[in-house]
Amino acid sequence: MHFTAACIQNTATPDLHSDLAALAGMIRDAAGRGARLVATPEYCAGLDTRDGKMFPVAHGEDAHPALPVFQGLAKDLHIWLLAGSIGVRAPDGRIFNRSFMFAPDGVVAARYDKIHLFDIDLGEGRSYRESATIAPGTGGVIAPCMESSVGLSICYDIRFPQLYRAYAQAGAEILAAPAAFTRITGEAHWHVLQRARAIENGAFVISPGQCGTLAGGATCYGHSLIVDPWGVVLADGGVEPGIVLAEINLAKVAETRRRIPSLTHDRAFTLARQP
Repeated sequence: MHFTAACIQNTATPDLHSDLAALAGMIRDAAGRGARLVATPEYCAGLDTRDGKMFPVAHGEDAHPALPVFQGLAKDLHIWLLAGSIGVRAPDGRIFNRSFMFAPDGVVAARYDKIHLFDIDLGEGRSYRESATIAPGTGGVIAPCMESSVGLSICYDIRFPQLYRAYAQAGAEILAAPAAFTRITGEAHWHVLQRARAIENGAFVISPGQCGTLAGGATCYGHSLIVDPWGVVLADGGVEPGIVLAEINLAKVAETRRRIPSLTHDRAFTLARQP
């Protein structure tokens, strides 16, 4: 099966409705250029950062103003639309960092809450404490997408390969990792991590990323990527807002997994510390 996939690359602001309007224009543009799967970044609409903490604009899912916009776009354009994430109120007062996959009829086909939270010291007096405001998810999710399936993840999840291994061994042919990667960690690790997850699992990796400087001063790396199962970068979004597209040939997944059938070679082992 062949189709065109697109990554939207933007810089979110604290103004949810302005962000949604800008995203809608780019999503329509991507669909007009032939994309059947369009993916947006983590916290793609409505985001503030202060004192190293994330403050996404958040609502309860039933009343979230972003959802009707994304549902309408998926239905009007007859595309699969992955909203990389938006803030959704959790019962304990914190916020879920939640992805939504919308089917071409506008129905929510899957939702995923980011499992691994970014609590890290970056040096130079800078740190991020995502867990201060965000509630973690507890389960992986494989979403339908056309005649295939997509293992869902968000940003910092990319550093935990066991999640993607489980997805691939359960049959996912595409792995998605929408992100708002920092510039410092992005320059060091972004491309390597994306290519590694593709190579390890013989899967396409689609990772739309935020770019530019967010409110509060955090700088995002951009470089939205589409990587094939052999680890070849098919599209790279650079550092400015925009759209990148690539052709996805799902036959390459089966071909790669035949050539290097490592998904069938995992073995249990014990761990011992030698004196």
